[in-house]
Amino acid sequence: MSLVRRASTTLAALLTAASAVVAIGTPTATAVVPEPPRPAFYEAPAVLPGANGAVIRSEKMTFLLDPLDATSLVRNAQRVLYRTTNRTGEAIAVSGTVLVPTSPWIGLGTRPVIGYAPGTQGMADRCAPSRQFSEGIEYEGVGIEGLLQRGYAVAMPDYEGLGTVGIHTYMDRVSQGRATLDVVRAAQRLSGTGLTTSSPVGIMGYSQGGGAAASAVELAPTYAPDLRVKGAVVGAVPADLAQVAGALDGGLYSAFAYFALRGLSASYDVDLSPYLNDRGRAVSDQVETECVFDLLNHAFVKSSTLSASGRPMSELMAVEPFRSIVEAQRIGTVRPTVPVLVTHSALDDVIPYAVGKQMARSWCGKGANVRFSTNVAPGHVGGIVPQTVEALPFFEARFAGLPQVSNCWLI
Repeated sequence: MSLVRRASTTLAALLTAASAVVAIGTPTATAVVPEPPRPAFYEAPAVLPGANGAVIRSEKMTFLLDPLDATSLVRNAQRVLYRTTNRTGEAIAVSGTVLVPTSPWIGLGTRPVIGYAPGTQGMADRCAPSRQFSEGIEYEGVGIEGLLQRGYAVAMPDYEGLGTVGIHTYMDRVSQGRATLDVVRAAQRLSGTGLTTSSPVGIMGYSQGGGAAASAVELAPTYAPDLRVKGAVVGAVPADLAQVAGALDGGLYSAFAYFALRGLSASYDVDLSPYLNDRGRAVSDQVETECVFDLLNHAFVKSSTLSASGRPMSELMAVEPFRSIVEAQRIGTVRPTVPVLVTHSALDDVIPYAVGKQMARSWCGKGANVRFSTNVAPGHVGGIVPQTVEALPFFEARFAGLPQVSNCWLI
């Protein structure tokens, strides 16, 4: 699988975001649309551990970088079920993946671990990366390969409701950020990995993953002060959902917007059925059963054709309660306390370049150490390639204790 293909799926993975729900229960309620039974591993116990990041259970897994397993870099690949806390403050179980490479760590100190936030996977439980890795169809495997080759461990969340009970709260800023931080805690506590609570930490993600990683680096000082976070690489961050949704409507990636509305309405317990027509309700049910590879099912569908009023989603987002919900997902309002590399293609056709630049500018205004890297890769898909290239030297420098030279004065 090429980097371009991975980027393409990541892109699809990022914005599958916004349709409505016929009737949505609590944020942790079972999804409205029935799905095939999930493996027993993903079922949470009646009583969860008391600490965030605590491992509920783990098991060895087959990790395929490609369907033929042509390259095997991992000696210890495990899927984990761990405790985290969702947006409402409720303790929940989330699944994820922990990978430790065969190559020894030859740098200073102990082996670092990268909290790698995945791009959009879809809404169905079967889309969870911890399941798709074993099938050789998880596109994030290519991006992870370079990190493993360098000797870093990788911890990746599946996010709330993806693989586990409930609706995936897609684009929920707090839930995604906390799940990313807590899978790192779980990796450090997992036996047989050689990782410890003193292991240095990096955070990385692109597209939806860029939003989760950016949220994680904002939340880390207060939610996970025990983690030794050294820096973060975030790419094509959907920092302002109102602008992103407007750019997506009626385009190739319309499904991304429908995923977001479905996920956020689940997180905030909003019943969207009054706002949908019959077709809208059918699409809402359908996206909950889909993975990112089903992207083209909703290509070029205008949100106005799904609403009861005939008005587009952008107008819906401008009124309450949706206005406040969307505003609560804005990234850039909290100062990161570690160096952050922000990458974005000026030619991004999914997440407007101006959105990423404004987020970086906002962080700079709060005194953060930010380096904003513009590239001209073709479209959103192409932007993943320069981010991957820039991430390795960034982490090399941070783990070696070298400072980042900010370019805030240029943004």
